[in-house]
Amino acid sequence: MAQINENDILYADGTKTIHYLAAGPPSGPLIIFLHGWPAIGLTWKQQLQTFAGLGFRAVAPDMPGWGKSTSRRVATDYTQEALVEGMIALLAANERSAAIWVGHDWGAAVASSLAAHHPHLVQALVLLCIPYRSIELGLDHIVSLVDRTVYPEDEYPFGSWDYMAYYEESFEKAVAEWDGNITGLSKLLFAPPAEGRSAADASKPAFTATMRKTGGLFGGNPAPAAETLPDPVLEADVFDAYIEATEKTGFWPGTAYYINHKANAAYNNQVPNGGRLGKDKPVLFIHARFDFVCPSLTRLSDPMREACDNLTEVTIEAGHYLTFERPEDVDAVIARFLVEQGKQCWPGYADLGYHKTKA
Repeated sequence: MAQINENDILYADGTKTIHYLAAGPPSGPLIIFLHGWPAIGLTWKQQLQTFAGLGFRAVAPDMPGWGKSTSRRVATDYTQEALVEGMIALLAANERSAAIWVGHDWGAAVASSLAAHHPHLVQALVLLCIPYRSIELGLDHIVSLVDRTVYPEDEYPFGSWDYMAYYEESFEKAVAEWDGNITGLSKLLFAPPAEGRSAADASKPAFTATMRKTGGLFGGNPAPAAETLPDPVLEADVFDAYIEATEKTGFWPGTAYYINHKANAAYNNQVPNGGRLGKDKPVLFIHARFDFVCPSLTRLSDPMREACDNLTEVTIEAGHYLTFERPEDVDAVIARFLVEQGKQCWPGYADLGYHKTKA
């Protein structure tokens, strides 16, 4: 099993820190895993070990606002532009000119912003649950892509994204709810798959579609006690480390990703070539079949399909936290994609004279 080491870098003139985990040979092709909300770099533990074992240099930062990275209560620290600055510093600290970038949830948005603004820093792009050219362009953009057969505009103006509008309108209240029961609410997020879930549930409004109306996750009622909830699907040591880290930072910094939509739209609507990624930039998008809050199996993915000239799509039978629920499937899909579409990134491919001598 690959050893995982801890590292820190300073950036932004020494005012900010990114803490990151690294595993695998230092000379191996660099693959960087960006987590979403809520998480820390260690939640990529299985992927770090898998890809380090294959010969990659696998890196996973605590994204700004989480874990041991700078977690100030400064909203502008969490704009897409500021987050991309941190990722460029991370790349430079690893002494590379480009990497394979893998992102889930808000990590996918950051990886997408990086790819759109700095395609030369990207060898291949892997996105989970959040398509390219979607959330990183702001709330108004993704609301314009809502399926109005499921979410009539008069009843659900923001569709499944109503919770994002709630965060904008009632940020301190929303954060207080999460901070008041970090373990319990996290166990709910990372709960085992619900019995009887079905792809047909995509035709029903998600629970996040009424948060502004109900006034929060439970409509003003207390959340279930942590001890009454089942164990989460991720490994116990990883969950415990995430809880310990989040109790120190609280949810304010990481949730501030949600209150920069206008700044993000301005930033990401001014990208080279309209954000188009050419055939030399292979992109893998992994849909989660049962993710009904971020419904990528809808028109939400259309802008990605228009912008990416070399796009592979795969659907995994899992919910939003598919890396916890089906980690082996995620690893296998990424590995196959890199073999088929990014072979120049594969360990040893360029250096060992790999070639087929007989079909």
